[in-house]
Amino acid sequence: MLSENFSKLCRVEDLTEGIGKRFLVNEIDIALFKIKGEVFALSNVCPHQHSALIYEGFIEDNCVVCPAHGWKFKLKDGKMENGGNGLNSYPVKVIDDIIYIKAEDKSNNW
Repeated sequence: MLSENFSKLCRVEDLTEGIGKRFLVNEIDIALFKIKGEVFALSNVCPHQHSALIYEGFIEDNCVVCPAHGWKFKLKDGKMENGGNGLNSYPVKVIDDIIYIKAEDKSNNW
């Protein structure tokens, strides 16, 4: 059973492996990624220049690389690979091939 704090986003098949997709959930800009069948949800706003472009980043070594300046954020938790300010990460559940996310406002890491 899913708690009421989870929002339905899309079907797993709507995501392309290794390519981010942008969603707005509870007024929170989210970048969603499917990597090796696992789904990850991170803040779509980079802490460097506060640009909403993380979903456009490329995947490298289990990280998403910001297309603006190359900062690398771990997909599993949003932390920067080399320390420093990271991205908020959000819990994801997949039930019957439907992706749900628990997107609650968090204090920014920056």
